[in-house]
Amino acid sequence: MAARQEVSAWRPAVRGVVEVFHAHFTGYAYPMHVHEAWTLLIVDDGAVRYDLDRHEHGTPHDTVSLLPPHVPHNGSPVTSDGFRKRVLYLDGGVLGEHLIGAAVDAPDLRDPVLRRRVGQLHSALARPGDELEADSRLALIGERLRVHLRDRRRTGPPRRDPALARRLRELLDERVVEGLALEEAAGLVRAHPAHLVRAFSGAYGIAPHQYLTARRVDLARRLLLDGRPPGEVAAAAGFYDQAHLTRHFRKLVGVTPGRYGGGEERKSSAR
Repeated sequence: MAARQEVSAWRPAVRGVVEVFHAHFTGYAYPMHVHEAWTLLIVDDGAVRYDLDRHEHGTPHDTVSLLPPHVPHNGSPVTSDGFRKRVLYLDGGVLGEHLIGAAVDAPDLRDPVLRRRVGQLHSALARPGDELEADSRLALIGERLRVHLRDRRRTGPPRRDPALARRLRELLDERVVEGLALEEAAGLVRAHPAHLVRAFSGAYGIAPHQYLTARRVDLARRLLLDGRPPGEVAAAAGFYDQAHLTRHFRKLVGVTPGRYGGGEERKSSAR
């Protein structure tokens, strides 16, 4: 089989994520190297074997691997079919250097919830305009990673905090179009980002990014019924572009913005 290398990489507009890296490799092995950032790795196809601190590890598809900064490691495919992986490089604001030792001892985490959340974060990072969702998912991932690295202690049920949830809702209501980064919201209400997301979700049964998107779709509906075109409505309602509006509008309303309120039918009859 001929060696294969397919790579995509980008720096998202999400604080804490230094780089997103997706790759499909066959016939390629990484030599020993180090990273300045934390490496959060999931493998979608195949498997990778690697050495970290002179101990051999592996990454079957149901694990999440967390490789600490400044510690040498390599990587090679387990079979000739190679591997397909998705990687997040995280800065020290997500995980501190005091956790490096624990990550060296147990870098491969068998945690289906964490694995699913990492995949969801990758999806959010690939969609411009969904930064609040990515912020929220990263906050919960960071919290769960810290639990794993602190002797695998498990947290109890999330503490109810309706007053905090209400304050965040008020902030989101004030910033429907402009939007609000999770880190900024946490600073304004003086709460940890992960706790803020949990408090809001516990109080309203919906994540902050879902609430904001629903408010924006409601605004878009009103503007469309005023007769404004979808491209103009997208910007006026706080969406990244018309495709961003269309994706969420169809999901919440069931039709595209162009068909909402008979917009396309009216255009056809006017011809």
